[in-house]
Amino acid sequence: MKILVTGGAGFIGSHIADRLIETKHNVVIVDNLSMGRMENVNPKAKFYLMDIRANELEKVFEQEQFDVVCHQAAQMDVRMSVDDPLFDADVNVLGTLNLLQLCVRFGVKKFLFASTGGAVYGEQETFPCDENHPTRPVSPYGITKLTTEKYLFYYGKEFGLQHVILRYSNVYGPRQNPLGEAGVVAIFTHTLLSGDQPIIHGDGKQTRDFIFVEDVARVNVNSLTLDKSDTFNIGTGIETDVNTIFHLLNEITGGKAKEKHGPPKKGEQRRSVISSKKAEKVLGWKPQVDLKEGLKRTVSFFRERGRR
Repeated sequence: MKILVTGGAGFIGSHIADRLIETKHNVVIVDNLSMGRMENVNPKAKFYLMDIRANELEKVFEQEQFDVVCHQAAQMDVRMSVDDPLFDADVNVLGTLNLLQLCVRFGVKKFLFASTGGAVYGEQETFPCDENHPTRPVSPYGITKLTTEKYLFYYGKEFGLQHVILRYSNVYGPRQNPLGEAGVVAIFTHTLLSGDQPIIHGDGKQTRDFIFVEDVARVNVNSLTLDKSDTFNIGTGIETDVNTIFHLLNEITGGKAKEKHGPPKKGEQRRSVISSKKAEKVLGWKPQVDLKEGLKRTVSFFRERGRR
């Protein structure tokens, strides 16, 4: 199949593009390189330097005639969404609508969407939660992801566009940007390897469900063969607090940093952990990389990058 991967020069998107190419698909990448890097782009993929909101995207759809759109491009920083909800909505809602309109116009068969298994639920009532948990996002980022899910339902009913919504938990691994506000594993790893002091926001007892990026790439490939529209949580079902992540990374990097705390950040959930039993049953997928192994592989990547 010919597959468009938006954000395919970024952290998650580049891993998905690699996996799709390994499984013999024809991959085209659209990325504006605001967060992505050209070094992440698979040489076997065709690349367009372009924003998903651009009018020129129409020419790409007309020329390439995609079978599937795998939509990973996003404004994905919860804290930025709190500071600038207009920009967040512009990218995550209007950018996606631009894609959906083009999918309808040019006959795209399937749309894979990277949603969020944390922010879309808000403060959870059950742990881990399944896909039927109430959706009460407490950040503009979560609201835009849920809004897109509702638009996908509309496009499915009105135009027959098949879609698979993948609600990722906290994805980490090689290629994650360590210089932004999101991605505690990458930020702590980079800081520790630089010999600096990481700052844990709040008391560090806030929990997340950490999923390795290669496991996320695999489930996107599995979703291609699903013959209906559906929504899946993609996580490990294991709750880990930020203090634990700090101490594990401190040990793996050989660092000697002390546990140091700063002010909490706005818009962050207290606890987040999701059940992926539905994905295991329907998609034949479950995570393969445990947390300690994933952290070791992440640290190795950043160490190697630092030697270049």
